[in-house]
Amino acid sequence: MFMGEYNHTIDAKNRLIIPSKFRETLGEEFVVTKGLDGCLFVYDNKEWTVFEEKLRGLPLTNKDARTFVRFFLAGAASVEVDKQGRILVPSVLKDFAGINKDVVLIGVASRIEIWSKERWEGESAYEDMESIAEHMAQLGLGI
Repeated sequence: MFMGEYNHTIDAKNRLIIPSKFRETLGEEFVVTKGLDGCLFVYDNKEWTVFEEKLRGLPLTNKDARTFVRFFLAGAASVEVDKQGRILVPSVLKDFAGINKDVVLIGVASRIEIWSKERWEGESAYEDMESIAEHMAQLGLGI
């Protein structure tokens, strides 16, 4: 399970250090793709296979399903960790997430999210957490 928050920078060659705690679970090769809320999602190969199977199970005749599948698969990239613990973030994904220099990597259970620092600071304000917690309780998550 992934958890924690790590601040890093991406260099001029689009290389990003993956925290060693995350690399232990991710392994040497894994998948980075567009995520929701303007971030990137990172999956180890096992979780990616599970997610990909769910995407394959969506009905081809449903327009929203086709759009959803395209969103995640068209930008997906298999990346490898170099000897310094870095990956090369494809430009299309870097641009999608608005990443320029400062990056925040967060563990979110079965995946990692990569955020531009500016977007993360806006997203992580948690201003309305009480009403979100009430909604989560309605979905069956009691605290």
